[in-house]
Amino acid sequence: MTELGLYLSRKSVNRSDVARKTGLSKTRLSELSNNKKTKLKVDELYLIALALDVDPSEVMKEICKDLKLVKL
Repeated sequence: MTELGLYLSRKSVNRSDVARKTGLSKTRLSELSNNKKTKLKVDELYLIALALDVDPSEVMKEICKDLKLVKL
């Protein structure tokens, strides 16, 4: 499961509702939630945040929490 999938699970989100509100297909939302190789586009993240009625930066911080800058 991806970080987005975990986030949606913690929020007890109905994925069908999110798909309907965002215009994303259920298949695409499932791929974003379950396949770590699937890349999330910024417009998709923004639409998902709007559908959940949360600040997009909250979603981004949560799903990108493990990213770190390379020390030079």
